[in-house]
Amino acid sequence: MKQEILSEVLAAFDFGTDPIYPQSFGCGHVNDTFLIQPRRDSNLRPCFVLQRLSPEAFKNPEGLMQNVIGISEYLCKQIKENENGHRQEAMEFIRPRSGELYYRDSEGCAWRAYRYIDRVCCYQSANTPEMFAASGRAFGNFQRMLEAYPAQTLFETIPRFHDTEDRLNKLKAAVREDKLGRAAQCQQEIAFALAREKDCSVAMQAMRDEVLPLRVTHNDTKLNNVLFDDKSGEAVCVIDLDTVMPGLSIYDFGDSIRFGANHCAEDEK
Repeated sequence: MKQEILSEVLAAFDFGTDPIYPQSFGCGHVNDTFLIQPRRDSNLRPCFVLQRLSPEAFKNPEGLMQNVIGISEYLCKQIKENENGHRQEAMEFIRPRSGELYYRDSEGCAWRAYRYIDRVCCYQSANTPEMFAASGRAFGNFQRMLEAYPAQTLFETIPRFHDTEDRLNKLKAAVREDKLGRAAQCQQEIAFALAREKDCSVAMQAMRDEVLPLRVTHNDTKLNNVLFDDKSGEAVCVIDLDTVMPGLSIYDFGDSIRFGANHCAEDEK
């Protein structure tokens, strides 16, 4: 990241501190993330996270940030109104000095900032069944708290992201085109998927028939999108709201099981 771009972006936000410096932060693969802390006292805990949205993954930062800020502000309000003695937090975004939803730098990239949540841990895999259960409670609570949120008002950041009918059609097209000549090597896997074609329409048809209601869904329910209290081990906050969209509750359940049951890393070759 160019130093002049970072300096430009830092000046666009009011972090309420003396000169500050950014450090690369986290294990994310999509957005560029930096940790912000006061320069004058290295013993102070970090206080902000600065993030550059991936222009390749997210073509409409305006719509995305409307979703993210609307959802996070709604969750903050819910938590304040329903305090139950357990630690519970939500992401709190900091608008740029201009008052816009995000800052667009001189190269056209979108940036956002939010308050750092202290005394938490983020894990890349579930070390115990209890940890995975805690993540399930976190995502279940996320959906419960957003039950009354008008899902139809949300912008679709990645169109047809969990549309299983669309996914199957794309698989069929990929098999027909066989651009890299590898289809012959995975006929068993292709046959497995095609034999379950009817299954791909069950949830989608239930939504069309209004048997399953449209809900606010996270759509990326991986364990590493949950922050855990570093002492109690209980989940306290769901993060990475970039894929929050209108969808079905079963999307989030299925995606969490896909991640939790996988013995390999997400980028396993």
